[in-house]
Amino acid sequence: MRITPEQQAVDQVISSRRSIRAYLNKPVTQEEIQEILSIAARAPSGSNTQPWKVYVLTGDAKQQLSDRILVEHNKSATEYQEEYHYYPVKWVSPYLERRRKVGWDLYALLGLGRENKTGMHTQHGRNYAFFGAPVGLIFTIDRVMEQGSWLDYGMFMQNVMLAARARGLDTCPQAAFTQYHALIQRTLNMPDHEMVVCGMSLGYADPDKIENTLITERDPVQVTFL
Repeated sequence: MRITPEQQAVDQVISSRRSIRAYLNKPVTQEEIQEILSIAARAPSGSNTQPWKVYVLTGDAKQQLSDRILVEHNKSATEYQEEYHYYPVKWVSPYLERRRKVGWDLYALLGLGRENKTGMHTQHGRNYAFFGAPVGLIFTIDRVMEQGSWLDYGMFMQNVMLAARARGLDTCPQAAFTQYHALIQRTLNMPDHEMVVCGMSLGYADPDKIENTLITERDPVQVTFL
């Protein structure tokens, strides 16, 4: 099968997308952000419901949210809990092994052994600083929407990441923010009918940071041809 240049370009954008956990101190303009989100909004959604809403944080607004969450993250105990289960309540194979591998692979790159709980806690806390990215995105959804709209939302977020990648930018989708949905809601003055889906870092990858060399493995897709 012959691949056209257009197909190669699309494949390259998809295959080069990775979760980037260290960013350059290089700004991203509002025009670029708006363009990425506008393109991403071409994602399909059931009956064209378009269930997505995005809070774009930069500068002081981003710092304020990060600071407030990090205060809670660094407590020995916190009142905040996730509003929905992103991960399974009970882990089974092969998902448990995959999760452990990516975690230990990242920590190994950073020189964090399994006994270094403090270092791992600090690294996890970098989620809440958006890994130093100049732009933080918080995605929300109306509480009236059901499971199908969450599937639609995933397609929108994938479009955000691919549109960013096509423009030389990188991202990291972050479920870590869901634990602090109540704090995020207050800080961003979100209406009660909205709930946090997740966060995302957006910016230019720092090529000198070793954590950005992590490339996660992919198993062959299970396919049944009938």
